Amino acid sequence: MSKILSLPMMTTHLLHSVAFTGHRYYAFEQQARLGALLQELYTEGFRHFISGMAVGFDLAAAEAVIELRSRCGDVTLECAVPYEGFERGFLPEDAERFGRIVAEADTVTCLAGRYSEGVFRRRNDYLVDSCSLVVAWWDGSRSGTGYTVARARRQSRPVINLYPSLQFDLGL
Repeated sequence: MSKILSLPMMTTHLLHSVAFTGHRYYAFEQQARLGALLQELYTEGFRHFISGMAVGFDLAAAEAVIELRSRCGDVTLECAVPYEGFERGFLPEDAERFGRIVAEADTVTCLAGRYSEGVFRRRNDYLVDSCSLVVAWWDGSRSGTGYTVARARRQSRPVINLYPSLQFDLGL
């Protein structure tokens, strides 16, 4: 992972950045809608997309950004990895996806050299603090995704939730 930056860097694209947050059990239920949303966001001027790189929605969103970039060359993907070696706990097929995405990313920001308490909250804070819009796959539960959505709301970031029974669009 030669592209990994050892220290987090705030994106210079804040006004045109989207961060993704979502649950690990996402199974591509809204992938067509996600693709259409990314195209719409692109049309509205969004160019920089940030994935938290967890299994589930985060990886699927990153793959959707890579697909968008194949059509729109000025799109950038940033992988916000919570700590070095994060993917070692993944199933082999998910670790392979992670590796492919990192290889295709424009920037990889690694927020810590190793796991420690609070590293996921730090990654989630980075996601919100580095964007102007959050796209979520959130079921309403108290979770890391719930924390990130709540932080986005407190920071007055618009949130688009793609979860079917809790879809909302705040501020767009």
